[in-house]
Amino acid sequence: MDLFKVYPLLDVALEKGKGAFVFDTKGQRYLDFYGGHAVISIGHAHPHYLKLLSEQLEKLVFYSNSVHLEIQQTLAEKLGRLADYPSYNLFLVNSGAEANENALKLASFYNNRKKVIAFKGAFHGRTAAAVAVTDNPKIKPAINPDDHVIFLPFNNKEALKNTFKEQGDEICAVIIEAIQGVNGIYEADNSFLQKIQELCQQYNAIFIADEVQCGYARTGKFFAHQFANVQPDIITTAKGMGNGFPVAGVLINEKIQAVYGMLGTTFGGSPLACAAALAVLDVIESENLIEHSKAMGQYLLDNLKDIKGLKQIRGKGLILGLEFDYLIKDLRNNLLFKHQIFTGNSNNANTLRVLPSLAIQTSEIDLFLDALNKETK
Repeated sequence: MDLFKVYPLLDVALEKGKGAFVFDTKGQRYLDFYGGHAVISIGHAHPHYLKLLSEQLEKLVFYSNSVHLEIQQTLAEKLGRLADYPSYNLFLVNSGAEANENALKLASFYNNRKKVIAFKGAFHGRTAAAVAVTDNPKIKPAINPDDHVIFLPFNNKEALKNTFKEQGDEICAVIIEAIQGVNGIYEADNSFLQKIQELCQQYNAIFIADEVQCGYARTGKFFAHQFANVQPDIITTAKGMGNGFPVAGVLINEKIQAVYGMLGTTFGGSPLACAAALAVLDVIESENLIEHSKAMGQYLLDNLKDIKGLKQIRGKGLILGLEFDYLIKDLRNNLLFKHQIFTGNSNNANTLRVLPSLAIQTSEIDLFLDALNKETK
């Protein structure tokens, strides 16, 4: 049996990682400036992370959600405190798509409506409801219709207001990434997020913030939407939550009441997943990674200004899109194969996506800057 080929693979076979670096099967070291789509939040093989996972392996790896698992409550309380959502409830799942899937279901259970507003350029996942609100026809099979989804221009308040005025009583939810990741690191305006909140409250629709890629201490706040001083009804998170272990969460406003059987999961919130997620929160707190990501992002911005051909820098903290005045395919390949640095691409073929670990240091950023200068001079 062979693997089902769903990705074009880079000609690199990775074997291990340590801190900001990964190593291939030949021992070659690479600077990880992408973290596997923002997944590696505290660095590869962090000692505290390994310790908590190892200790949990010796105690209890898994049991179903039909019993009390104290580590789940410990995780919920710590996440609520650090994210500043102590009164919200947490539903634990395994991936960002699953988190968004359940968020949309919760919204529909809440107001018994079906229509969802999403935005051009959005990516919310590949499962049924999540892919329906994703703006990419190529990944939507016939079994996943999106006729209930209204795609509006990103950051267009007039289109948003007009849609609510015309169809407000039918709108179930608005789902948005505060910073669109896959699309090329495009930020939602603060006033736009505030208008979404205002209209959702007015029409009893649910405001869903997809923080799967842009959240979890990456921007200089715990969640990217917090720059706009809004409080979405539901917040989804995943990628950086487990530093590589599959774990995701749905943070739910207490106005949305749980009913037994409404949602369910077999593997979500396993003791091992919770140990990984707790380790990440411990390190974010003890190493002050929210402020650190802000400072490292500023260091990058200060030193990118003179890069030749760099047209625009988008994003906050350590989720940045570097848009050049040419296609970046060759640049990205050269960074990887000539300088041994992983970076990301996006739907914008001119944009290099930069998503290093939150624990990245200036000396490691300098390696990236030096390589970028050499390739663009």
